[in-house]
Amino acid sequence: MEPTAAPLPTRDVVHTAPKVLLHDHLDGGLRPATVVELAAEVGHELPATDPAALEEWFVTSADSGSLERYLETFVHTLAVMQTPDALTRVARECVEDLVADGVVYAEVRYAPELHVGSGLDLEHVVAAVQQGFADGMAAAASQGRPVVVRQLLTAMRQAARAQEIAQLAVAWRDRGVAGFDIAGPEKGYPPTRFIDAFDFLAAENMRFTIHAGEGFGLPSIWEAVHPCGADRLGHGVRLVDDITTDITAGGSGAPVLGRLAAYVRDRRIPLELCPASNVQTGAAPSIAKHPIGLLYDLGFRVTVNTDNRLMSRTSMTSEMWGLVEAFGYTLADLEKLTVNAMKSAFYPYDQRVEVIHRIKEAYAGL
Repeated sequence: MEPTAAPLPTRDVVHTAPKVLLHDHLDGGLRPATVVELAAEVGHELPATDPAALEEWFVTSADSGSLERYLETFVHTLAVMQTPDALTRVARECVEDLVADGVVYAEVRYAPELHVGSGLDLEHVVAAVQQGFADGMAAAASQGRPVVVRQLLTAMRQAARAQEIAQLAVAWRDRGVAGFDIAGPEKGYPPTRFIDAFDFLAAENMRFTIHAGEGFGLPSIWEAVHPCGADRLGHGVRLVDDITTDITAGGSGAPVLGRLAAYVRDRRIPLELCPASNVQTGAAPSIAKHPIGLLYDLGFRVTVNTDNRLMSRTSMTSEMWGLVEAFGYTLADLEKLTVNAMKSAFYPYDQRVEVIHRIKEAYAGL
């Protein structure tokens, strides 16, 4: 007798389930109404002043199939995030929105160097964001919905401040900063440009992730993994280019891992996959054809993330529900993906284990 397949969860159950988020951009997750209000305060002209219309503009503009065009939408969110009050508000609302989505642990990234246009220095930028996170976490705890939200400080590939941002991350490591990242256009800006920053972080025992394998292919991933020594891969979706099919005479047609893919899997290097965003930027043709299905089946350390909640009109609930619809993922699959993420978090081991226990208890009750 065939075993009965596990029933698929409903969207409401997915929403209730605890979630862990490792790849989310602060400047890509603003509420449309907040953008409108802050833009009015500073006199920044927007494509639309109605929140619903503005949200539609962001999503449509980001849905271009090009990473470069996708990144252009950030002109408007960054323009309204140049004061301490604005940064604190955006950070606090970020926590509120994640809690409402069932997130119990998150690492939210942003580039401090992009928030100094009105005279703030880097220290004040980080302090303002941390105040917002602290306020949001305190409010969540008072409501019986504890959450941990930590900062990832990002350096931009096309700039030359990586060493400075790396030092900033180390200076704030015990005050809410979890690690370091580089982001921006991959093509023409390889991660090895910042090898000194990565060497410094390694010497300081500081964790870091690198955007790689999103807008560019295997060379970007190889550099992030080998000369740079990334703890995690931001996206890494194009690692699938190193997986072929056994088509030799008499072959089974099974997937065959190339040397780089095998190394990443063997070393358990986490992949911060962002399905909805990957489709928008052309890194994947659709959710149903996203490489996450294959990578998960092959045993890679797959995690699910939102990337930019505003531009992709997404949430962790939406991302996970999309996988249920596309791949038939059960609660057991979603739990594994969530535990994968928590295992990969830049958080002390004992505290990671504690959160994992809470996640498993919560899933057992669903």
